[in-house]
Amino acid sequence: MDTAFPIDLTDKEREVARPFFTNVDKHVFALINMPEVVKGTLFSRYSRSEKSARRLLLDEFIPDKDVMAAMEASMPTRGLEASLAVNKAESFYQRVLVGYGDDSVAELAGAHIACENISSLAADMVTDSRIGFSYLEKSARYIPFDKKVGGRYLWYRSPRLMESRFGGDYETMMDRIFDEYCKWLPLVVSYAKENNPKTDETTPRAYENAMRAKACDVLKNMLTAGRLTNLGLFGNGRAYEYLLTKLYSSELGEAVELAKSMHEELSLVVPSFVKRSQLSEYITGTRDAMIGFASRSPVLGGERKGPYLELVDYDRDAEARILASMLYPYSSVPLGELRKAASSMGKAMGSELVSAYLSKRRNRRDKPGRALENAYYTFELCANYGIFRDLHRHRVLTLERQRLTTALGYDVPEELGPLGLDKEYARLMDEAAEVHRRIAAEMPVEAQYAVPRSYHLRWYMKMNLREIYHLAELRSTRQGHPDYRRIAQRMKTLIGEVHPLLTEFMQVDMNEYTLARLESEKRIDRKLAELDRNDGGADAPAR
Repeated sequence: MDTAFPIDLTDKEREVARPFFTNVDKHVFALINMPEVVKGTLFSRYSRSEKSARRLLLDEFIPDKDVMAAMEASMPTRGLEASLAVNKAESFYQRVLVGYGDDSVAELAGAHIACENISSLAADMVTDSRIGFSYLEKSARYIPFDKKVGGRYLWYRSPRLMESRFGGDYETMMDRIFDEYCKWLPLVVSYAKENNPKTDETTPRAYENAMRAKACDVLKNMLTAGRLTNLGLFGNGRAYEYLLTKLYSSELGEAVELAKSMHEELSLVVPSFVKRSQLSEYITGTRDAMIGFASRSPVLGGERKGPYLELVDYDRDAEARILASMLYPYSSVPLGELRKAASSMGKAMGSELVSAYLSKRRNRRDKPGRALENAYYTFELCANYGIFRDLHRHRVLTLERQRLTTALGYDVPEELGPLGLDKEYARLMDEAAEVHRRIAAEMPVEAQYAVPRSYHLRWYMKMNLREIYHLAELRSTRQGHPDYRRIAQRMKTLIGEVHPLLTEFMQVDMNEYTLARLESEKRIDRKLAELDRNDGGADAPAR
């Protein structure tokens, strides 16, 4: 995390905010003394705002009398009595955790924590954890990164990198990328408006938000993995314990410092559950051994550049597995016998069974049953880093990625061609690649900060069919970014080629849209209008 950026609070504001955070002067802090609904709402707002969490609380939550009353009601008893209660609870947790060794107790207590001004690279390391966490991150789709704070753009200044002989080149390149981003952003907004005039049924709010989102979508991938972000997470104690251990064991100095800061704050709210977090010699030793082994392994072919999406492996008998599992809860026949029957089931009967199981789903929120978890598919992707960051959010899968480099090529947004910016964009990407190449020769881990999100990354995802339904249906919705919408659409197509019976009821939107966010913004307008009516019509407060 970059601690050089100032905390945007006055002394008076710090005193107002102090009861609700574990600290008011650091970039990592936990939320305390708030109802759970307020914590969740604060983090939800956090992802669509340029403001820090504490700034949001002061500006938007505390002024609301109802919210403030709810927070005051959540304040614990102060003084000796409260201190004794905390000590007794801590003593009990110690008896359970140490005396009985029941780690599962740590899954029943959780904490909300904010990590501000951390790099996108570090945020990815935090969000690698799949189970026990929920995350929200500052969105580059909705928030322009065109402002300076304290005279500096929001990119991470790694102490090790800045103090090296590459520091000057890195700083020059990063500032140049942000300069061009700031210069091009209004041009892309104007271009979007020229090609998508406002209609009468669209409110000014919805139209402006959609045009800004379009411009952010076009340009967000020119920014690098060193771009600073804010991350809010909620997790249980057991999940935090392992997350801290992984961060302590990271190759990246920023991740280690982040672990220390998170550990300090979590020790104030769930101390027993993170007590054992420390560097793992197993993780570091295994990583070092595997890097050494990979460097000695023969290269079997040249580097395959992207982009591509390939179905590498799948269960050949997936249809029989799933058909049998669909019937199993409603049958008294052993699973093995059901699979034999499903294998010999005719196409017409199989289609009828799948229809009975899936056709009544109204939309993607009607989750298909667990029968679909009985078949697995492995995809390898080579796509821009921005796509990876969006698909990385899915949890019920196995995902492994390779190191971020500039070796696999990059994408140029097609919208830049009509503006005459495509060649300049390519030159900018090539310049970044040259800076990355020089740094990577001596500092391959830190060199990742210099890689723009347009560059391709290679990773694989192994998922069961139920998770693919979720991912493909969610990521193909109209408001999604075109890049990952095409990935979701292609996944359905590839599975349909090998198992057509299983994709018939997958509700993937296969259409293309010019403006991803406009219809979503219109829906927000309708919801706001309904809230205004419920709150008192014309007398309701402006939104």
